[in-house]
Amino acid sequence: MRKAGGSRTYVEKKIVAGDLDLREEGLSRDRLYEVGRQSRVKIPRESHSEWSPPKGRPNPVATVLASNKGRQQELIPMRMGRMAASPFTFLRGAAAVMAWDLSKTPNIGHQVVMDGDAHLNNFGFYGTAQRDLIFDLNDFDEATYGPWEWDLKRLAASVNVAARENGMDDTGRRASVMRCVDGYRTNAKRLQAMPALDIWYLHAYLDRTSPLLKIDPKSQAILAKAMAKARMQTNQALLQKIAERRSNGAWQFRTDPSILTPITPAMRNKVIDGLNSYTSTLLRERKSLLRKYHVVDVAHRVVGVGSVGTRAYLVLLMGRGDDDPLFLQVKEATLPAHAPYLPKLPEEFSHEGKRVVMFQRAMQASSDLLLGWTSIDKRPFYVRQMKNMKGGMPVELLRGEQMSFYAWACGALLARAHARTGEAALIAGYCGGSKVLDEALADWAEAYGNQNESDHAALVEAIKSGRVKALRETS
Repeated sequence: MRKAGGSRTYVEKKIVAGDLDLREEGLSRDRLYEVGRQSRVKIPRESHSEWSPPKGRPNPVATVLASNKGRQQELIPMRMGRMAASPFTFLRGAAAVMAWDLSKTPNIGHQVVMDGDAHLNNFGFYGTAQRDLIFDLNDFDEATYGPWEWDLKRLAASVNVAARENGMDDTGRRASVMRCVDGYRTNAKRLQAMPALDIWYLHAYLDRTSPLLKIDPKSQAILAKAMAKARMQTNQALLQKIAERRSNGAWQFRTDPSILTPITPAMRNKVIDGLNSYTSTLLRERKSLLRKYHVVDVAHRVVGVGSVGTRAYLVLLMGRGDDDPLFLQVKEATLPAHAPYLPKLPEEFSHEGKRVVMFQRAMQASSDLLLGWTSIDKRPFYVRQMKNMKGGMPVELLRGEQMSFYAWACGALLARAHARTGEAALIAGYCGGSKVLDEALADWAEAYGNQNESDHAALVEAIKSGRVKALRETS
């Protein structure tokens, strides 16, 4: 409980618990802003600048290996190889390592639905139900309920690490991190003055003027190419790319031993049974949509960096003709990396697939209309469209102003995602109008970038010594 000015107090509520009493009046935006501003006394913004490995920090390689528990063991060498490829791929796959580290850093105690893995590559483009192309967070495997600072720090660290990988010096990457935090801070200030319903209506449209996307000319050229590529990511295009005809004329997946492989008839039936159950998690009219499709093939698919080894299936469904394919991804959901360091979520979210879906809907401006969850072999999964005009900025090509623009946009979008379930005014009050937090997190990100390089080197050494088996893929 904190004093918010006058006789009233502010009490942090568990917004995911499902309890709601519409008789209860909340604090005004002005009072929430003051709560945030007063939080600087207990947790100075400058305190976020500090990072050094705390005493008792777990061995990072041991933490990564522990995160392999429950995964498909034959794919673990591929996961280790992908993580060892560079410090940035290590950061992407090492959410469990960073979760422990973040749990030792200061926060003001304001909880939001957080992404849990808000690095640069987990922002991107996708199509709404109205076929508009928008920019937003697009990965929610680690989503949970926790401090907003943890998301912002992971994003800031990813800007630093990606900038290093792209050849930017310490001055350049500091500038990009500061722009990232500025995007978060200034957008939180803008959002705190908006009606709550307007925040939920707010989208970052890529083909319209948007206050969330301040685009310089060079970045506009890169963005235009990325948008054109995203618009080509359709079910029809994917059908021609990864499927082929059987001798009887029916469609089937084309085997790609490193990515897409056949499964047994028994496993196929289990996946289809899981899809049948999944339809009960959709709105009724969307279940009616799926009645127009039937499954023609199912394959196992290897995904991502951090997700390698989790069970994922790609399902090809066909409608009333060959011009009507639909690809659904059925992906295993595991315990989020931050779970050991946060209070247990309500029982409602005990199914990890449901957790991913519900928190995705809470953070995204528009979510996949076929997003749902199910269980297969008593394991939790979530289901989404495989190709839905999905794409993203080529982070590996961004330098200087282009990196700073993208970092700013990601920071701004993260602020909007947090404002949907948290209190933008409280966060804005804490962040303030100066660059104090920007400077502090730039210091922190540089120090954590050094830490990440050290952790990556430890994994590479463990692979060289034979203690960790890894498969190096060739492009």
